[in-house]
Amino acid sequence: MATWARQNQTYNLPDGRVLGFAEYGSPHGMPLLFFHGYPSSRLEAGLADEMARRRGLRFIALDRPGFGLSTPKPHRRILDWPADVQAFAQGMCLSRFAVLGLSGGGPFALACAHALPRDMLTGVGLFATGPPWVAGAQHMSLVRRATSVVATYWPSGLRVAMNAFVGVLKWLATTGPVTRRVDSWLDGQERKEEDGPAAVGEGTAKETTAKQTRAERREDLLRILIDEPFAQGAEAAVHEAKLLSSQDWGFRLEDVEYNVVRIWHGAEDKNAPVVMIRYLAERLPHCVLREFEGDTHYTMFKHLEEALSELVPEEASKERSKET
Repeated sequence: MATWARQNQTYNLPDGRVLGFAEYGSPHGMPLLFFHGYPSSRLEAGLADEMARRRGLRFIALDRPGFGLSTPKPHRRILDWPADVQAFAQGMCLSRFAVLGLSGGGPFALACAHALPRDMLTGVGLFATGPPWVAGAQHMSLVRRATSVVATYWPSGLRVAMNAFVGVLKWLATTGPVTRRVDSWLDGQERKEEDGPAAVGEGTAKETTAKQTRAERREDLLRILIDEPFAQGAEAAVHEAKLLSSQDWGFRLEDVEYNVVRIWHGAEDKNAPVVMIRYLAERLPHCVLREFEGDTHYTMFKHLEEALSELVPEEASKERSKET
């Protein structure tokens, strides 16, 4: 399947809504449903395409309602997400799969651990996850606390502000100073890919990026960071800001019986302070928390492949390959 087609797929849910999704990694590998951060989209998982191939994983990244290609769902709850995931999995003939929530996707992965049939999940992972605000909103930054208040009590105002901010960002992205800085960053990332381990099976990252001009790579980055998360405006981002910062996610942490929920988190994370993640881990009945000293929310990506190896051991991936 062409890259564009793999990145822009849709599934029709039973209630008539559309769920957008993208596929990365090995097409016949062990299924892993990836839940993007906040605000983001299915395209975020493309950054892990090469490592998913190396590990024999079939990454299926879903757009949550209102993001990317997915139909909005007014008044949705975090606990509504597992029903969408289950319907999608059944329609795609996925009898068993792992789930991985990145950043703001973490609470949605945890909701799946709570609500989905236990034998449907082969693993549950929260990577640099969004924290439970019940652990103490005072630990969060002033900006995030203010955003939570406005999202709760004046969502229309926040929606207007976010839409205006996105418009400014799109304009800035076309200016010379910004494009030069973005190009410099992309060049640095490409050098890292060239120095890293070679991909297996479908070509290396070096071969892929060599086919793209700087402008094309810059356009891809903007699609991931701005275009797709706000393709339908800021409504979903405003509503999710309220959901993620709520004192009540719709279920008690103590009631998540899935064994085992794995968490990987940076000890210096300012977006999601580790003290709140420890609160989360202490209350989950079956949890393994790994803290990475010196890492922040934005430096954790280098540990993702290691996390994948723990979430879906190599033996499971090889067994899946034999079956297909």
